[in-house]
Amino acid sequence: MEILSVRALRGPNLWCRQPAIEAIVGCTEAEGGIAHTLTDAALRLQTLAGCPVAFSRTAPTTEPGVYRLVIEYTEEAVGRLAFDLAHALCLAAMVDEPFDLSLALARLSDLNEDIRLGPSTNAIVQAAIKRNIPYRRLTEGSLVQFGWGVRQRRIQAAETDGSAAIAEAIAQDKSLTKMLLAVAGVPVPDGRCVQSAEDAWAAALEIGAPLVVKPQDGNQGRGVTVNIQGREHVMAAYDVADANGSGVMVERYFRGHDYRLLVVGNRLVAAARRDPPQVIGDGQRSIVALVTQINSDPLRGEGHNAPLTKIRIDDVALATLAAQGYDVASVPAMGVQVALRNNANLSTGGTATDVTDHVHPDFAACAVAAAQMVGLDVCGIDLISQNVSQSLDVQSACIVEVNAAPGLRMHLSPSFGEGRAVGEAIIDAMFTAGDDGRIPLVAVTGTNGKTTTVRLIAHLIAHTGRCVGMTNSDGVTVGDQCVDTGDCSGPRSARNVLLHPDVEVAVLETARGGILREGLGFDRCSVAVVTNIGAGDHLGLSYISTVEDLAAVKRVVVENVAPEGMAVLNAADPIVAAMAANCPGQVTFFAWDRQNTVLALHKAKGMRVVYIEAGDLVLAQGQFKHRIALANIPLTRKGTIGFQVENAMAAVAAAWALDLAWEDIEAALASFVNDARTAPGRFNVYDYRGATLIADYGHNSDAIYALTQAVESMPASRRSVVISGAGDRRDIDIRRQTEILGDAFDEVILYQDMCQRGRADGEVLALLREGLCTARRTVAIQEIRGEFLAIDTALAPLQKGDLCLILVDQVNKALAHIEQRVSQG
Repeated sequence: MEILSVRALRGPNLWCRQPAIEAIVGCTEAEGGIAHTLTDAALRLQTLAGCPVAFSRTAPTTEPGVYRLVIEYTEEAVGRLAFDLAHALCLAAMVDEPFDLSLALARLSDLNEDIRLGPSTNAIVQAAIKRNIPYRRLTEGSLVQFGWGVRQRRIQAAETDGSAAIAEAIAQDKSLTKMLLAVAGVPVPDGRCVQSAEDAWAAALEIGAPLVVKPQDGNQGRGVTVNIQGREHVMAAYDVADANGSGVMVERYFRGHDYRLLVVGNRLVAAARRDPPQVIGDGQRSIVALVTQINSDPLRGEGHNAPLTKIRIDDVALATLAAQGYDVASVPAMGVQVALRNNANLSTGGTATDVTDHVHPDFAACAVAAAQMVGLDVCGIDLISQNVSQSLDVQSACIVEVNAAPGLRMHLSPSFGEGRAVGEAIIDAMFTAGDDGRIPLVAVTGTNGKTTTVRLIAHLIAHTGRCVGMTNSDGVTVGDQCVDTGDCSGPRSARNVLLHPDVEVAVLETARGGILREGLGFDRCSVAVVTNIGAGDHLGLSYISTVEDLAAVKRVVVENVAPEGMAVLNAADPIVAAMAANCPGQVTFFAWDRQNTVLALHKAKGMRVVYIEAGDLVLAQGQFKHRIALANIPLTRKGTIGFQVENAMAAVAAAWALDLAWEDIEAALASFVNDARTAPGRFNVYDYRGATLIADYGHNSDAIYALTQAVESMPASRRSVVISGAGDRRDIDIRRQTEILGDAFDEVILYQDMCQRGRADGEVLALLREGLCTARRTVAIQEIRGEFLAIDTALAPLQKGDLCLILVDQVNKALAHIEQRVSQG
């Protein structure tokens, strides 16, 4: 058994909507069943390690003995490790060797605990998912983006982008926080910052015992010592606090219960009473044995991922025990409570009891006032009170801390009482009712016409004044700015556009390669456009060997249309038209012929259709009909360029789905110029000494056929073509290109690409020559080494009235070369 490749499908893909590991595995005939076992083992190892995964699949490829294995994952690194461990398990089983399953599960479980979202962040993410708000984890930590483009919001754990850095800095400075709260009339304890242990003792004498000594900028209870009396204890507590922060505070200690009040926006959403870690004696076991028993509770773990944290016996615990007259070997009498700490943070082993329904309005108002004074939209208020259900008027109480990034697990899974929907409260504060954080997203796929259609759709939308983020095979633009170059039709570029804070609408070319390599760069789209599916492009690559295979890949875009969205499908292409059955939303069909069976039936059902009639592009639904003259769409050259008419139909249908105003659509169509700057390599037309030059990036037989039809509709005394071929196409597909050209052109100039993509030198040219042997006319043939020399060779003999089609390879450089020759005349 050989692992040929492993990759992560991070978005919706050919197999499922969930992220998944896809592996290509080669097996001998005797090992055939092991591929299925490997898939099952990789999934099962993850479930045993605590990962909520369920989908897997094993599928044979067209190559005998080679299988595609697909295994869902929740964390990519965990999924990859699970696959590696499953592979090791299968190899061990094949040779009857032992395999340490316990160690494997421990590795997986530890990795999952290390990298998965913590309970606070995960609660917010799950709340977003319930509201159909897309999210993206920006780091391996807890920085998460919700929504896309201009509607995005971000969190870091339970801290949102609505809290200013100044507010966070204030909350970190306990002395400043106290001063501001006091100004607002919020009760706070007496105390001050100290510079040394001696100064701490001096402050203790000023304030009076009992005391709290804590770091000025600490969190999670680290370095906090409470209920201190006496010089020795103050000095020791100072050292502990000093080691855990950049300054030390001494405050009066208030007796009472420790409460955490969670404020989101302008309201109290949860409250919990926190109790310090403690053991209850049984008259038989030592304190250390009692702690070990408590820590064996499966709800307790290390860090913050478990509902409760294990109790630690450290210097603070030892000092707390000593103050009560105990050490770890002491055996407390039956029923005696022994505290391990005086502070009640969950992160140090404390417990929480939900008291949300019992908080007196005085305390709720006090907590909200404290949060607003500091400037935090999500805030954890630490409060000391005898009874939080009674008014402030009848008891002494004070706020001892304000936390900018409060932990949520005490509210999500309290030790006692009802869990609260605090994740939902935070999401509801970030996104108003009905707001899913999404911007309109148009995804365009197909064999030919994708880039022109994407550019035209983006132009139609931009005409309305909105900032469009566009990806295509030429690069990425945001508004008028090009932010990336090269082939950017994959998921990485799509995600980058959705990350950009200026983007109001995304228009994304979505190519076959990216879908196979990584899945979609988004979870769903508003509009999906499928231009056509051709047989002459990319077949034989990545185990995609038939047009049906290719259609299944392209169909992924349609399968992930939003329920309220629209698929725009070519009714004249039966394979594309059949995708309508896989669309969760509505469908608009387009075709030249209004009598097309699929289109006519769709129209009869009252659905949207687009077709050509009497020189007009017609959009119709039921009794509604809107006409746009092809003469007013320069891209189509008054309707004479068939494939550009189809591109225009698809683009206008997408604009219709986005509810663009008709006057904006028509004005934008009239202003779209298909030149080398607007749509490089997409039927760019030049005048050269009275001859017509056409530069195009057509690189498959379907594109060649469409170009040939367009050229034949244009008058010319003599026609010539410059062509090369991509080496990663099948032999039959390379030959087919010149078979088509040989019947339409008087001269064919062949040149060899810069990169032969695995072919031997001259091999592609030989295949192109073979295709010309079937020509029904006499064709002059030249072979040239180098694209630019081939262009110059074609231009040299051109006369007025001639036409030359140049199929470019290095698009931008070739176009620059052509424009230089045109300018020289």
